[in-house]
Amino acid sequence: MFTTIVSADPTEFSGKRVVITGGSRGIGAAVAQRLLDGGATVVTTARTATDETPKASTFIRGDISTPAGVQAFAASALGELGGVDIVVNNAGAARAYLDGISSIPDEEWIDALNLNYLSAVRLNNALLPALREAGAGSTIINISSAAALLPSPPLAHYGAAKAALNVYGKALAAEVAPAGIRVATILPGNVSTPGGDAIRQNFADAMGVPLSDLDTNNPLGRPGDPRDVAEAVAFLASGRAQWITGVTLNIDGGELPAI
Repeated sequence: MFTTIVSADPTEFSGKRVVITGGSRGIGAAVAQRLLDGGATVVTTARTATDETPKASTFIRGDISTPAGVQAFAASALGELGGVDIVVNNAGAARAYLDGISSIPDEEWIDALNLNYLSAVRLNNALLPALREAGAGSTIINISSAAALLPSPPLAHYGAAKAALNVYGKALAAEVAPAGIRVATILPGNVSTPGGDAIRQNFADAMGVPLSDLDTNNPLGRPGDPRDVAEAVAFLASGRAQWITGVTLNIDGGELPAI
């Protein structure tokens, strides 16, 4: 069970303008709430809002899997905020193909790239002029996945897209560092979210075991909570991480094997 260790400093992100994709539920909603608790002004987007969507955020409905959708959202977000200091690219989804890689149709590979990788590239490109204007201390955080490092055949398209995001994040960090913009990539493991739980349930059903059995191999003994990831985002987006850029951070309870 997730345990809150300390309360958020309600002034840590005062004056900070935040854009979060995939912010209607799960990890995105937890990140939005954590930064709101720190005093930030937050704009989120997804195709639909949910009961999890933080009420204090401004929700802009959109589809960022297309170039036009990204441009429309970026313009709306900048119009709402007047600029941006922190970008969290959290949008992501996948469908598991239990018959393996050869059963994944071409359109799924393209959809996976558009949503899980290119949405971040396009949004960052659209917001970089505003981030440069915000100056030193602005931050981009890309939410990748442990699937990029330990892929499985049913999710090969998803893992490949997230692996591309990892490489892109490293390259972007080097390019924008002279402007004082920091870039970090987070790789969550098995985090309990509506989307993640649905995929893991598919695997459990195929194996003929209860979903809880899939958590027994985690060294810390539980699946992740979205707030586990949100705390890492808050640290990386804060001044406490002012000399950290270009990193990829696993948040997985020790699940991924050490290399």
